[in-house]
Amino acid sequence: MLTIADVSKSYGTRELFSDVSLFIARTDRLGLIGPNGAGKSTLFGLILGEEKPDTGTIEWERGADFGYLPQESAPAGDETILHIATSGKKLEPTDDDYDIDYTLEPRARKILDGLGFKHDDADKLAKTFSGGWVMRAHLARLLVAEPALLLLDEPTNHLDLEALLWFQDYLTRYPGGLVVISHDRAFLNALCTGMLELRAGTLHYYHGNYDNFLTEKEARKHQQLAAFKNQQREIAHLQVFVDRFGAKASMASRAKSKEKQIQRLKDVAVEEPTEELRKMNFKFPQPPRSGLKVIELEHVRQAYGNHVVYENLNFTAERGQGIVLIGPNGAGKSTLLKILAGVIDIQGGTRELGSNVVPGYFAQNRLDNLNADATVFENVMELRTNENQLTEQQARAILGAFLFRKDDVLKPVSVLSGGEKTRLALARILVRPPNLLLMDEPTTHLDIQSIDALVMALREYQGTLIFISHDVHFIKALAKNVLHVHSGKLTHYAGDYEYFLDKSKAGDARVALTAGLTDNRPKQAEAKKAAPVAAAPSGKAKASPSEIRKFREQVGVLEKKVVELEAKQAEITSALEAPETYADKGKFQHLNRELSAMTDLVTAATAEWEKAAEKLTEMEQP
Repeated sequence: MLTIADVSKSYGTRELFSDVSLFIARTDRLGLIGPNGAGKSTLFGLILGEEKPDTGTIEWERGADFGYLPQESAPAGDETILHIATSGKKLEPTDDDYDIDYTLEPRARKILDGLGFKHDDADKLAKTFSGGWVMRAHLARLLVAEPALLLLDEPTNHLDLEALLWFQDYLTRYPGGLVVISHDRAFLNALCTGMLELRAGTLHYYHGNYDNFLTEKEARKHQQLAAFKNQQREIAHLQVFVDRFGAKASMASRAKSKEKQIQRLKDVAVEEPTEELRKMNFKFPQPPRSGLKVIELEHVRQAYGNHVVYENLNFTAERGQGIVLIGPNGAGKSTLLKILAGVIDIQGGTRELGSNVVPGYFAQNRLDNLNADATVFENVMELRTNENQLTEQQARAILGAFLFRKDDVLKPVSVLSGGEKTRLALARILVRPPNLLLMDEPTTHLDIQSIDALVMALREYQGTLIFISHDVHFIKALAKNVLHVHSGKLTHYAGDYEYFLDKSKAGDARVALTAGLTDNRPKQAEAKKAAPVAAAPSGKAKASPSEIRKFREQVGVLEKKVVELEAKQAEITSALEAPETYADKGKFQHLNRELSAMTDLVTAATAEWEKAAEKLTEMEQP
């Protein structure tokens, strides 16, 4: 589908990569990895035709289309979320720039639901949403359009955990190819059948997922080291002969021959394997020991205008706990973290810190933790106090551990990348180590090596950790307890992430959200099996194009009916979850009966739609 041949790209005197060659087939699912600045996004730009290679060619198979999701999208205009989601397949030109293809609308709404949008969000203007939500709408656009190849640049950065799991499951059934830049190890493991690593200007291909890549890379490193040592041993052996007999006339010709052998070996020298990646290398200074009870919230109320986030909220954390907050986007996880950090004032109830507790807050918006008008170095030095007389040398040592070296420390914060801002915010924590560490999405924009370094540091941290993350690997590595946040309620699971999944059946719940969208698509492993033998003619006449088109419209109507019924089901469920419902026994009983009846209607409508969809698939077969 896509052929890249001998491509090189430089900026000034800096060569990003050279002689890159790659063929991407329609069934390939590739992860593109490498340190920040290695050229991953630049390679995408070359594939998209946004940039030109210095040498080499990039050719697409005729008829192949692709969809691209950048790290950041352009500002939203006057289109709705639904307009964005259905704009991947172009309509015929009209006077209305924002026409919606209504044959795609039911599918688009279902995908938007899976990505975390509420049902009525689809009809709202995109410019009323944050950039992260607009990115989700563009992600929905790609999934609705179903191009032959998806090119995704950090697609999980703007997703909460539940939307990520839905998206991940959806992609396992995606019918086209995939190339994804990601620093999410679990995401790469779940999806990829091959890994591409940009390293030291060269593109390396590895079979399998990310874990396979680590194993194979280590094996290649040992093989290269063995080959290097063998070659150096042979060169040294030949050199001994040259040194010993080179001056003797009777042995001169043989010594000359050995010298030529040495030169030939040096011309095709095996390089000594080195770990050229710069890695963060730090430890959190162990903070002062706190009391057993670290923080307690009692009867807390928090609202934004008429939207009540928490009512009568109670929560307690104890020394040494590692708690992850999990729940859908908008459930109030970040608000809870800000309440615990004292960043926002509570409107009711009490927040009480335990004995000798020093909280530290790591914000999702990194600039909330940084002085945007200062340099990297100034951001650390401004934390000096009478008790902590930080020297310039100490500040540079801390920044060096987070890969800010030499003139890097003089960069203004305003020009830093997302990953650099994250690393600087982490560096500031080392200057004033808290014993209650509150972190909101700390892995965003970090490469995999940096995430691993952060995991190692936090494993040795002896304070109390409460965090939000959509990185499953990070959660599994650090969470000892799970706090599920939903509809203003906290549900505590006294175990790790796997325990939470087992007890809550959360994994099954997210997979269920893809029903009706992806179940009719083969899994990647199944797609690789030999093509099935064509069925014998049934004797029935093949449906005409007009009959197929008419039946496709009927299937669309059925799918829209399922979406509408599911929306009503969700409304009833939401009403049942409201605390005030239980104050009126009659209302609770009525809603419970209504939910039971609506569930039956959804089941029946879904079965009818699935049957029709299967028939349509048969009709469309050549």
